[in-house]
Amino acid sequence: MKYENFQTFTVDVKGAIATVTFDFGTVNVQGQEMLADLNSLAMRLEGDRSVKVVIFQSANPEVWVCHYDTELLKDMSTEAVSRDDAKLLDLQAVCERISKVPQATIAKIEGFARGGGHELALALDMRFVARGKYKFMQMEVGMGILPCGGGASRMARQTGLGKALEIILSAQDYDADDAERLGTINKALDPDEIGPYVDALAQRIAQFPAESINACKQMVYESIDQPIQDALKAEAYWLYQATSKTPAVKRFATADEQGLEHDIENQRNWGELVMKVQDIN
Repeated sequence: MKYENFQTFTVDVKGAIATVTFDFGTVNVQGQEMLADLNSLAMRLEGDRSVKVVIFQSANPEVWVCHYDTELLKDMSTEAVSRDDAKLLDLQAVCERISKVPQATIAKIEGFARGGGHELALALDMRFVARGKYKFMQMEVGMGILPCGGGASRMARQTGLGKALEIILSAQDYDADDAERLGTINKALDPDEIGPYVDALAQRIAQFPAESINACKQMVYESIDQPIQDALKAEAYWLYQATSKTPAVKRFATADEQGLEHDIENQRNWGELVMKVQDIN
């Protein structure tokens, strides 16, 4: 699979890890060019099982991805529409497609991520940010609209209702430690820590079966807003999607034959053992 000819970012693939580096204009503004590139990227990722992890970063030292292009919003309709007539916006559709790619996606953010840029980050699986460099904001209420790239919906799932409304209705900047407290990110790190941390995480995930990564991811997304009985059924469904396409049965059989679970040293060192069984295919 070739990852080239993008206008707003570059893609560098090394082994099973793809690194997307935004580099568009002065502030990585999120317009039709970026949405077209992201849609094209998602299409390629959907058909690629050799790439298992995708890291999204920025070449701009101050901005990860800027807010949505104001040029595209100035001609919005002033007429209300019915619920039945409301259609997904381009930003919503593209962020949703990116969120469902089979790879694990990681936002490595070392600058501002406001408005649509923050909504794109929320559509990725994990977010790690640099202290002293990261700020996020949903400014839409102050402009007379609302977060409309999945921001309101995904933020509530990340943070809970009260914190989501605090973020959305305040329309103010929050820093890295605020983000960790509010639950919009996985972890805030010092600037010299974020690179090694994200790289190590990506390298670890990239050693696991592609279909297992996908099954875990799709199950979590599917179950988050379902009643527990439906969520458990989804869990069982995705389990069998994984076992039908990965060496899971062979790995469990080997573990059983060798009595691995009864060894106290294995129980003390599961973090290492789970990497060793990757050789069983």
